Amino acid sequence: MEHPFGPFTVPDIRDFVPEKLKPWILVFFVLVFQLSGGVYLAAVSEMTGSTALMQEDIMMAGYASLIGLSLNFALMFRLKFRFSIKTSLITCAAVIILCNIICVTTHSVPLLVTACLIAGFFRMWGTFACNTTIQLWVTPTRDFAVWFCYIYLIVANCIQLGGLTTGYISFFTRWEYMQYFIIGMLLLVILITYIVFRHYHGMPKLPLLGIDWLGCIMWAVIALCITFVCVYGEHYEWYESWQIRFASVVGVITLILNLWRASFIRHPFLCYDVMTHPQIIKIVLVYFAMYLLLGTEHSIEHIYTEMILGYDSIHAISLNWFVVAGILAGCAFTYITFALNHWRYKTMVILGFVSIFLYLLTMYLNADFNLPYEALVLPMFLRGFGSVILEIVLLTGIAQAGLPFPIFPQGLLINGLFSAVICGVFGATVVERVFRVMLKSNILHFGSTLDNVNPDAVNMPISELSWMLQSHATMVTIKELYGLLCIVAALFIIAFLLMRSTLRPSVFHPKWSTVRKLFKRSI
Repeated sequence: MEHPFGPFTVPDIRDFVPEKLKPWILVFFVLVFQLSGGVYLAAVSEMTGSTALMQEDIMMAGYASLIGLSLNFALMFRLKFRFSIKTSLITCAAVIILCNIICVTTHSVPLLVTACLIAGFFRMWGTFACNTTIQLWVTPTRDFAVWFCYIYLIVANCIQLGGLTTGYISFFTRWEYMQYFIIGMLLLVILITYIVFRHYHGMPKLPLLGIDWLGCIMWAVIALCITFVCVYGEHYEWYESWQIRFASVVGVITLILNLWRASFIRHPFLCYDVMTHPQIIKIVLVYFAMYLLLGTEHSIEHIYTEMILGYDSIHAISLNWFVVAGILAGCAFTYITFALNHWRYKTMVILGFVSIFLYLLTMYLNADFNLPYEALVLPMFLRGFGSVILEIVLLTGIAQAGLPFPIFPQGLLINGLFSAVICGVFGATVVERVFRVMLKSNILHFGSTLDNVNPDAVNMPISELSWMLQSHATMVTIKELYGLLCIVAALFIIAFLLMRSTLRPSVFHPKWSTVRKLFKRSI
């Protein structure tokens, strides 16, 4: 495609590098930054086995990385207009290397969580510095719908590929080798950046003035408190423990103080215009619905594949390849229908939820003790297909919400916090809690029939009897839960069908010179 703004170039890279190779260098950097995130949840069982940490500690650190990543959304434009790409890439890679070294050596949970939070922040900074440089290479017209298809093609696949790489490395060697591999790749990024990049400033620097750093820290505390309550709730028996009560009180007090500050300071980290915007609220509610239905991904699926089907870690993690295939197909489908042919938001949201409904229905119908491996291909594909459609469409909806560009990054912050952290951890917690309640009920129900009056249980060893009861109750509970979620998904689809909306994607990124003027004026 011919570029309306002239031939695409990357002036930040020295002239001896061929022009056609320059954007691919930045794509490689994006992949490296996206694969680096502090801890890797795919190796959670190996980490808990070789350290003094619990599974909840590793999960908390993983979500902290996503919180740090999300907080950067509100600052990433300001960082772009202040630092050159060379400075940004070297700084981000160096900080993430330090955080990875901490993550692989420390057994302190507060230090681990802090390192992951910082690593997530710089991971997003490095990714944004690369992506914004090649934006005109991806979409010469600056079309947000096309742009977000590319973003999620990279991000969603890197999440799955990171899990696959971690799983394979942990299975054949040790989980620490994944950290060493990423450190080596980041050192390569620093070396290439130092050799082929130059300090180039296409526009005058914009100082980091008017940034609410205290508000940033307070929103981080709020998100960490929400995550702590959801992740550690079952472990500490919810509000029977002082830890959960303390985290809840700290979170509520910090939220009240943060909202109070936002009512009178000049540049709040998250302003009321964004938090109360009707379009933003609708998108957040859709995220809650989406992640409630996908709450089976990190808990129920693992219980089913490992406890019921008896898969080892390598076979369980290999299912992610089918999710990757679904993501690729979903990005291609969204690009053709949504970005190019401008299908309605309503149509795309319904298609995404229908795909998730079919995933749940397939799992409900197929779940069995002797399910063949091939039967999991379709549901995994449908899960990846539906989730990436919704993520692209909802993120484009944030861009088309009509927010003034100086506060548009705050809309991205809300999208990141809710899509990557709050809705995800909330949905998984709700599903896991419902599963535990249903499992206890089924165990009591089936256990009442296993007594000395039952001739099948007279001569059976108690250990075998207990295992049979547990596995049978677990299998029944899994099917019941998938069936319940199918009903909920069907209700969501009906609700979307009843809504009236003709909105189609039509939003474009302004020129960077225009964006800089808007931020300078807001300061």
